[in-house]
Amino acid sequence: MMPRKILLLTILIFVNLICLFYYAFAKPVDSTTLLNNSFKYDGKTVEFQGEAIGEVMKRGKYAWVNIHDGQNAIGVFMKYEDAKKIKYLGRYRVKGDTILVKGTFFRSCKVHSGETDIHALDVQILERGYKLQEKIDMKKALFAIMLFSAGSILIWFVFKNKW
Repeated sequence: MMPRKILLLTILIFVNLICLFYYAFAKPVDSTTLLNNSFKYDGKTVEFQGEAIGEVMKRGKYAWVNIHDGQNAIGVFMKYEDAKKIKYLGRYRVKGDTILVKGTFFRSCKVHSGETDIHALDVQILERGYKLQEKIDMKKALFAIMLFSAGSILIWFVFKNKW
């Protein structure tokens, strides 16, 4: 009888620990979920992860940074000190820093003219960005040169013979 109680107690403790770890290491919410369920998340603290894109727009002691998670971009209002930590902003030929933002989500922020945004409480750089190397497909380049040459010869032939 005693080993059965110990086994039951061990299983119960194990299940409780799993539940604790599940909520302690919750995944960041994605932008589509935030935007489609904006009434549910309005005014709530959320974690949002994505690539910093565009420009850092300084506003006094604060700054705006757009974060793109692969689906949508959401404006994040953060301390300028946190924004200065961002080294790479995503744009043409640059992969931006991957950032984890913990903050308050606002469906229609009264402070910022009704914009949907997140007011950051904590900002972490998860992965540094980098410059991308542009790769040229040689097959396509050769095909384009051949097509241009054939077209040029054809136009020259037409004008020479005045068809």
